Amino acid sequence: MDDCIIIGAGPAGLTAAIYLARFHLSIRLFDCGSSRAALIPCTHNHAGYPEGIAGTDLLGRMLAQAEHYGATREGVEVTALERSGEDFLVVTDHGRYPARTVLLATGVVNNRPDIPVEVHDPALQRGLIRYCPICDGYEVTDKRVGIVGNGDHGMREALFLRGYTKDVTLIAPDGSLELDDACRDALERAGVARVDGPCGDWRIEKERIAFDTAEGRLAFDSVYPAMGSVIRSKLAVAAGANATDEGCLEVDEHQRTSIPGLFAAGDVVKGLDQISHAMGEAGVAATTIRNLLDERRPLRR
Repeated sequence: MDDCIIIGAGPAGLTAAIYLARFHLSIRLFDCGSSRAALIPCTHNHAGYPEGIAGTDLLGRMLAQAEHYGATREGVEVTALERSGEDFLVVTDHGRYPARTVLLATGVVNNRPDIPVEVHDPALQRGLIRYCPICDGYEVTDKRVGIVGNGDHGMREALFLRGYTKDVTLIAPDGSLELDDACRDALERAGVARVDGPCGDWRIEKERIAFDTAEGRLAFDSVYPAMGSVIRSKLAVAAGANATDEGCLEVDEHQRTSIPGLFAAGDVVKGLDQISHAMGEAGVAATTIRNLLDERRPLRR
């Protein structure tokens, strides 16, 4: 039986793997290969990389560090979590694995506009499509920026990006913008343009991303989809863990879910969706896991 099974090998899962392996615990790191961090062309706000680093390179460095201490990433998909007394049974497409504790670091998946993959992926790599204004708002300073979104969420993202550039347009992904009076007033005061959808016929045109709207074809230096995300918490929720209405797992200050022995860290938990934040939560979770296991059975070399 493993001391801990980590589900997800993004920044949170890999940080936890490094900590737990250095605690001399027996661990498994299960990952289906869909970390959102791998989609980052180059992050410039991750400390220690003044020239920036690609998400795949960062994950590769973190995995190499975890492997240096004995952790191994296994490319399997976890399909269920089952309780077995105070322990767990992790069910995967490759078998069933017992563990004393489990750390869920499965993250989220961004909702995308209806963009063909042959347009979306090159645009993402070139910074024409961006998903995290906190991460890379600096890169669109004084650029022409579009936000594809609606309602309060779209408004808040538009106002956030207004802090970087005066040329900001909020576009409805489908049909008309749905904004209450307070949203409209806030956007008006900030000088944010508003355009109805639907958005269609997405293409890269020269150095911009362009698409059709109700007011004709528009082109931007960068477009931010502000359409929410899917929180990958169903494994824990199905096992009985508490979650918010949006699906974020509820944890205490030590990253413990409502199920004893089940921990969560990173974007699957409500909080700031940032690599640095996920890594900090993982360090807290891993240390708490080590101490919990020591309480159950003293860890001695």
